[in-house]
Amino acid sequence: MTTTIAPPSRGARLRDLLRRALHAEIRVYSSIGRAIARRPAIPTGGTGLGYHRPVLTVLFIFIGLSTVEIPIIDLIVHRWPAVRIPMLILGIWGVTWMVGLLCAMLMRPHTVGPDGIRVRNGLEVDVPVPWDAIASVEISRRVDEPKQPRVTDGEYAERMQDETNILIELERPHVVTLPGLAPRGGSHEVESIRLWADDPRAFLAAARPFLVGD
Repeated sequence: MTTTIAPPSRGARLRDLLRRALHAEIRVYSSIGRAIARRPAIPTGGTGLGYHRPVLTVLFIFIGLSTVEIPIIDLIVHRWPAVRIPMLILGIWGVTWMVGLLCAMLMRPHTVGPDGIRVRNGLEVDVPVPWDAIASVEISRRVDEPKQPRVTDGEYAERMQDETNILIELERPHVVTLPGLAPRGGSHEVESIRLWADDPRAFLAAARPFLVGD
C-alpha cells in the first residue's frame, strides 16, 4: 500500500519560508563573526573538509560586482534621498549577505570527527551521520542532471554544481533531516549518501581511522 503525503498548505509554506529566512539571516552574521574570530565550526578532534572550491570564483565575482554597484547607484540617485537611502541599505545588505554566505561555506565545512560525519552546505544544511550507521566511505565521482532532488530512491545527494565525489554506504536505513517541508525537505530515510568534497582523498583519510576502529 502506497502512502500519499498531502502537500503542505499555503500557510505552512509561508511560515516555513519566514522561519528559514530568519535562520539564514542569523547564520549570515554568525558566520561572519566566526570568520573574523577564525573559529570554524569543527568539533574537538574532528577535521574540516571544504566543499566551496567549485563556486568560489563565482561568489567573489558577485561580491565584487555588487560592491562596485553601490557607489555607482548612489551617484545616480543622490539627488533623491527617498530613493537613495533605501537603495544604499539594500545594496549594503546584499553585499553583506553574500559575504556571509561565503563565510558560511568556509566556516561550516563538512566534518569528520569522533561522533561521525556532518554533511554541510552553505547556511542551512547540516546533516549528522553517526559512525554506527556508516558501513563504508569511498571516492566515487558522479555528475547528475541539473535540479535533481536531494533524495531519490533512498539516496541523499548533497551536490556542488551537480557533482558528488564521495559515497557513504550505510549499515542500515538512516533518517536525515533537510531544510524545508516535505516532500523535498523534512525527514527522509536513506540507505546511502553522496556529497562533494574539494579534496576527496583527504576526506577518505580523515574517515579511515574511525572506520578501522570500528
